[in-house]
Amino acid sequence: MPRQALDVEAREEGGVIAVERALAVLDAFTANDRSLSLAELARRVGLSKPTVLRFTKSLARAGYLVRNDDATFRLGPKLARLGTLYQASFRIEDYVQPALRRLAQETGESAAFYVREGDKRLCLFRVDSPQSIGHRARTGDLLPLDRGAPGRVLLAFSGEPGEPYDQIRRDHFYATFGERDPQVASIACPIFGHGQEVVGVLGVAGPTGRIDQEAVARHLEPLRSISDELTRQLGGKTEDQNSSRWPRQRARA
Repeated sequence: MPRQALDVEAREEGGVIAVERALAVLDAFTANDRSLSLAELARRVGLSKPTVLRFTKSLARAGYLVRNDDATFRLGPKLARLGTLYQASFRIEDYVQPALRRLAQETGESAAFYVREGDKRLCLFRVDSPQSIGHRARTGDLLPLDRGAPGRVLLAFSGEPGEPYDQIRRDHFYATFGERDPQVASIACPIFGHGQEVVGVLGVAGPTGRIDQEAVARHLEPLRSISDELTRQLGGKTEDQNSSRWPRQRARA
């Protein structure tokens, strides 16, 4: 590669790193932070104070940060404008439906997205299994919260005390076999949005004759991967989840 091209590539790479570091400074703020000092920003992003100072100055000039009189920094008005634009263009269906299609294709089972509606769970979006025999709930169905994996996960992350909810909060998934319907097994994971609020659950369901504990272990990998991706798309943060933990979860028959 010519030297000139190498120089351009190096500059572009450096530019990408600078952008990523500037975004890391913005991402260091949480919902509990009205303002942060330069030292605290540097600690949270893992960079030196002089480096972070350069980024804060640039972000402040662009309106993404505001420097307070006490030399601390708070988020700026430009972010509020971007947030308004994001909300105006955001449709959760645009993110959930592709995730469901992938999940149904990778597991061969029906995939659905549930939200809590009072003391019920609502099937908001759904993609049917590509197989001739499968679980055939419908979009718009209201189902019990305390029977079936999706409802159990919604209850767990709504603060329901005791077991199995404590274990669900530790494992970030649940599986049931014939709990709501004797012929249906289901597996579900929570989906988080901004502020780590649970916006719904992503679930896989199929006949108990096809989904046993071995199938749960097999389906859990794509379910967790797609759930994590959807959480990131909706503004939430994911946790490292060890799929080898799943056998400790004793699903109800």
